[in-house]
Amino acid sequence: MSMSSAEFPPTGPPDSVDRHLAAWSRQRPELDYSPLAVVQRLGRVRRVLEAEIESSFAEYGLNGPDYVALATLRLADRPGGVSQRWLMRELGLTSGTISTRVDRLVNQGLVARTPDETDRRNTLIALTDTGRELLDRVTPAHLDTEDRMLAALTPDERAQLADLLRRLLTSYEGTDPEHPALGLVLEPAHTAIRTRRAVGLPAPPGLLVRSVAPGGPADLAGIRAGDLLIRAAGLPLRSITTLHTALSAHPDALPLHVIRGADHERDVTVRPAPYPAPGNPPADGVHRI
Repeated sequence: MSMSSAEFPPTGPPDSVDRHLAAWSRQRPELDYSPLAVVQRLGRVRRVLEAEIESSFAEYGLNGPDYVALATLRLADRPGGVSQRWLMRELGLTSGTISTRVDRLVNQGLVARTPDETDRRNTLIALTDTGRELLDRVTPAHLDTEDRMLAALTPDERAQLADLLRRLLTSYEGTDPEHPALGLVLEPAHTAIRTRRAVGLPAPPGLLVRSVAPGGPADLAGIRAGDLLIRAAGLPLRSITTLHTALSAHPDALPLHVIRGADHERDVTVRPAPYPAPGNPPADGVHRI
């Protein structure tokens, strides 16, 4: 199939991606172009948004990375500032890049760099009064720009889009509950598909079990590493969000449909530990449930 019936023909005026899809569909009609319909639009929307947002920041003598660094310092809210190494990790930058960025902000008088009295090898980075005042002026303007760029969507449509993007982003970032309810470490669906394909196994969407806590609820139910969870309480498990939804609705006994190997399918019931409180996303992007 070339693309989903909901995608083509479009329900409204066609955009540049519709034309791209139609051209590809004529060339290779046997392929499914529905992933491209999403990913291409995300990329093109991002480019438009970034151009507008950068233009807004430029009015204040900033760029996007400058603003992120200033906002990170503000939200950290640590008296005396944060270490440059902490800021480097928080922003996901190399030491050279963070030094260049901090130098730029220091030269603008927006942040101050001072020696760390507890560690001579380190320096502390803090907002100056000027930086804090500028951030307080830029942030409302930044939010106004973002609000203007979403004017085509109603409040309900914005909420729906945010929920869908949250589901997708959570599958990439992962979640790390402090008190695991099922005793599982799970790979998200996109990783599960790649892993099973690599060993020649069928790869329906699902959550792949990376490891099972000995003696935990999943272990007692007979779930093993390498199993693929494809349904929870009848809901297709395409995301960790769905598993949390099912777990909330069935806190005492969660029915799961599991595939082991190529075609061994079975239903199991896991009796969860107390429902976990959300924690911070792990760096490895897996899900500990």
